[in-house]
Amino acid sequence: MSKQLENRIDELEAKMAFQDDTIQALNDMVGKQQLELDTLRRAVELLASRQADLAASMPGEAADDEPPPHY
Repeated sequence: MSKQLENRIDELEAKMAFQDDTIQALNDMVGKQQLELDTLRRAVELLASRQADLAASMPGEAADDEPPPHY
């Protein structure tokens, strides 16, 4: 095998190793972001549930939509 061909193969192997590392790092990041997204989704669902509970427990809330008596 010629020296030039060996050099090209070495360069390709180095690029492939770098790409493999990059793909693994991106894969890890996507996994972490998915966990964070799941956590945030649960928090939003909990807050929405609490807000709905609070809104249901305030019976006079509908009166606030009416215009004041001086209109």
